Amino acid sequence: MNVTAKKPQAATTRVLSYANALLETMDGALAEHPNVFIMGQGVDDFKGIFGSTTELAEKYGAKRVFDVPLMEEAMTGIALGAALVGDYPITTHIRADFSFLAMNQIINLAAKYRYMFGGIMSCPTLIRVVVGRSWGQGAQHSQSPQATFAHYPGLTVIMPATAQAIVDMYPQIINRHPGPVISIEHRLLYNLDFTVAEGHVPLTSYVARPGRDVTVVATSVMVVEALRAAQYVQDTAGIDSEVIDLNSISHPDWDLVAGSVRKTGRLVIADTSWLEYGVAAEVCRQVVLRDPSMLMAPPTMLGMAPAPCPTAKSLEDIYYPSQHETVDAILTQVRGADHGIDLPTERSMTEGYRRFRGPF
Repeated sequence: MNVTAKKPQAATTRVLSYANALLETMDGALAEHPNVFIMGQGVDDFKGIFGSTTELAEKYGAKRVFDVPLMEEAMTGIALGAALVGDYPITTHIRADFSFLAMNQIINLAAKYRYMFGGIMSCPTLIRVVVGRSWGQGAQHSQSPQATFAHYPGLTVIMPATAQAIVDMYPQIINRHPGPVISIEHRLLYNLDFTVAEGHVPLTSYVARPGRDVTVVATSVMVVEALRAAQYVQDTAGIDSEVIDLNSISHPDWDLVAGSVRKTGRLVIADTSWLEYGVAAEVCRQVVLRDPSMLMAPPTMLGMAPAPCPTAKSLEDIYYPSQHETVDAILTQVRGADHGIDLPTERSMTEGYRRFRGPF
C-alpha cells in the first residue's frame, strides 16, 4: 500500500523517524536550556527509551540525564519541586501504566498549582509516557490513559502522531508552555519514518488530509491508520476522506472538527483506548452539542475492545482495531453496510508495519 498524506510539501523536506525526532528534540532542549534535565527508568541505557535518549547521558553528564529506581511517585514529586524553583524536568515512563503510581503528584498537585496560587506558581514540566501494543504487553502494560489525564483541568495532554508533530511541538512546550504537559507516545510509531518539512503543528487539532466525503477524527497511531485507510478507499472506491489529527486531547479544536463534519455529514472516530467514557465519546458529545443535524448517519467509533488487554498475540490481534476494520468503517459510512468493496487482507497493525515504515 502506498500512503501519502495530502498536504503541501515545503521546498525543504527530510525523512526522520519518530524516535530520531524525539532524540533531536531532547538533545536540543538540553543544549539550549541549562535548566533542563531528563530522568526515568532506562534513559541512560543503550536502548535509551526506544532510541529517544540514546547517548545523551554521555553527552550532557549524569547530573542532567539519569536513571532512577522504581519510584514513580517520588520521581514525579522531585520533578515538580524542581519545576517550582526554576528547573525544567522531563520525566519518562516506558509504560503509561507506571505513571498511575504518580497520579497523586500529577493530579492533586501539578495540575492545580496555577489555579490554587492565582497564577503565581506553575509547574513547567514535560511528562513522556509510552502506550500501545507490540509483542504481547498484557493487561498491565497496554493501557492508554489519555481520557483519564485530559479529564482533569490544569493538565495539557498531547498525542503526537508524527515526527513533524514532535519537532514542532516539543520545543514550543519546553521553551514557554507553563505546563505541566503529558505527552503520550505510541510504541508502534518509534520506528516509522516521516517526511518532515518546515511547518507548524499547533498545540491543538489540525487537518492531516483534506477530503469531502467523510470525516475521520483520529488520535496517535490511529492517525497513521486513518491515512492508510483513506488512501485505500480513495484508490478502490474513489472516496475522499478528510482526516483530522485531534493531536491535543485536552485542548482540541472543536470548531475544526464541527466544520469538517458539517461539510461531509459523516463521522468515523478512531482512538487508541477504550470507547466507553473516552475520547471517542467526547468527540461525539461535542458534535451533537453543536448541531446533531450535521450527521447524516450515526458515527462509527473504533478503539480497544472493552476488556483488559490479552497477552496472547492471536487475541491481541483482534483486541485492537485493524486496517480491515478502519477501511470497513469508512466504506460503511459512505456506501452503507453492503458497500461491496473488497477489504484489505491485513488483520493487525503489527502485521502491516512489518512491511511498511513510511515515509508518510
